[in-house]
Amino acid sequence: MPARAYLGLGSNLNSPPRQIKAALKAIAKLPSTQLIRCAPWYQSLAVGPGSQPRYINTVVAIDTLLKPRALLQALQQIERQQGRKRIVRWGPRTLDLDILLYANQSLNTRRLQIPHPRLGERNFVVLPLADIAPELSLPDSTPLARLLANCSPEGIVRLVTTASGGRTE
Repeated sequence: MPARAYLGLGSNLNSPPRQIKAALKAIAKLPSTQLIRCAPWYQSLAVGPGSQPRYINTVVAIDTLLKPRALLQALQQIERQQGRKRIVRWGPRTLDLDILLYANQSLNTRRLQIPHPRLGERNFVVLPLADIAPELSLPDSTPLARLLANCSPEGIVRLVTTASGGRTE
């Protein structure tokens, strides 16, 4: 039986809208995986060192038969195919793909933590996640609505994505 997972997508280099669109296509082609829903896109301030371009962020819901570690490997392969270089932590990147939630599982290994450890601290994750799964609760039973209530709208703008893939603010 497939597991429902939520993935965070972000980009602030090399035409971020194009990077996000390509990532969505690649995620939809993952084996034993179905893209269920994509949240509206947001533009957010960069989290990390130095002056960086703003990010384009979104969240998707998928149903997958891939186990969490296999899903992580597949997502990292997509990042590499789109030019991701892991040089500076929280530095600029062509593409960042994170597993935010996987079914109702909690996992804490050196390489993978589910739920994502900073999920509740990041408005660019909480806002789009709430757009597509407002009734969601985390594995510890924390309602997403509680994270949303504590989420600052500062530094983030919701973008309207048109059917043709263009966007307007």
